[in-house]
Amino acid sequence: MKCMCLWIGLGSLVSAAPAAPPDPEDAAYPAIKRLIEVMDTVRKRHPDVDRLAYDRLVNHALEGMLASLDPHSSFIHPEMAARMRDNPAMNPEVVSLGMVFGLRDDGAYVSSVIPQGPAAVVGVLPGSALLEIDGRKIEGADFSDWIGALRKPAGVVTRLRLKSPASPRPEEVELTHRWVEERSVTETKIADKAKGIGYVRLSTFGSGCAREMEAALDELEDGGMKSLVLDLRGNGGGDLGETVKILGLFVPPETVVVTTRGRDEDATSEMKTPARQRRKRSYPMVVLIDQMSASASELTAGALQDLKRATILGEISYGKGSVQNIIPMGGGTALRLTIATYHTPSGRTPHHKGITPDVPVTLGEKDRTQFQNRCRIGTLTPEQRKENEAWDDPVMKAAIGELEKSR
Repeated sequence: MKCMCLWIGLGSLVSAAPAAPPDPEDAAYPAIKRLIEVMDTVRKRHPDVDRLAYDRLVNHALEGMLASLDPHSSFIHPEMAARMRDNPAMNPEVVSLGMVFGLRDDGAYVSSVIPQGPAAVVGVLPGSALLEIDGRKIEGADFSDWIGALRKPAGVVTRLRLKSPASPRPEEVELTHRWVEERSVTETKIADKAKGIGYVRLSTFGSGCAREMEAALDELEDGGMKSLVLDLRGNGGGDLGETVKILGLFVPPETVVVTTRGRDEDATSEMKTPARQRRKRSYPMVVLIDQMSASASELTAGALQDLKRATILGEISYGKGSVQNIIPMGGGTALRLTIATYHTPSGRTPHHKGITPDVPVTLGEKDRTQFQNRCRIGTLTPEQRKENEAWDDPVMKAAIGELEKSR
């Protein structure tokens, strides 16, 4: 599965004074007092003295607090924050397993679990300590070594020994890695030559994907394309700047396509399509989404839907429309905190709601498996490939039917 993310630079956000919290200020003191009382009781009575340092207790309390907010916020312990400072390119996420890892005083742990990913399916909980990978203990191993051992091809099974915060004993889970595509534009074709229907599948909004998309459209248009199916199924998001550029291929220049809103309603950052458009593309479009289309995919589908530029077809999308920032804190720690939500031109946000298609088409499990196999057709056995090539995609069939109506 793809990462349910959307990248944005800090300069793109408008800062404003936060709105008042929902409870009165005088509620803060009793709550903080309760925290201190619990911590003092723990320090006085718990027998494991080595685990009772104030720093440790507070950091783990903060870990739980951030994890309780949403799946995308997390507390970054000093060990992990230091590594991120030393190597900003370090990625603690294992996309094929749907997990993000971190480091704390007692070792490696699962800092967050992506909903509907392999880890979530088997019930892995955030906060779980990572003890072993495929029977090998990772205690004392360097972060880059064990995180590298978790990056495997689709279909490979990884066995993890985890100590869940909800269980007194370590448990072993088996996770099958999902297919993760490296390219952005993964398929381009004339799906129906007689009707001039083109097809582009965009698997992620990666760096430079707007150029890839424009080149693919040029080729299809030169080949006689009269209408387009843009497939965003399984696309978990990516670069917001590239997203806006891609929208600029289909809507007029300087159109507001995305806004960012923080706690203050007046704190709004608008993002417009580029001022120039090399080719005007006004042909009919259908955009395909499913329950794994997230973040940038949802903003793309939502913007084209709001602007009456495309028909959206498929399933209700994932529902990720929030902004996260890494915020350095005291004691060498940091927060990965959700600070705002994204909104389409009409002002709606896909966050926790998803994008509802104009034409709903729900896949059964067999069809869903065949679509996932088509996304990784180069890795299939000859028998699987033959079966997949004979498969008639019901979503694509419905999309062609919609485009025929617009002729």
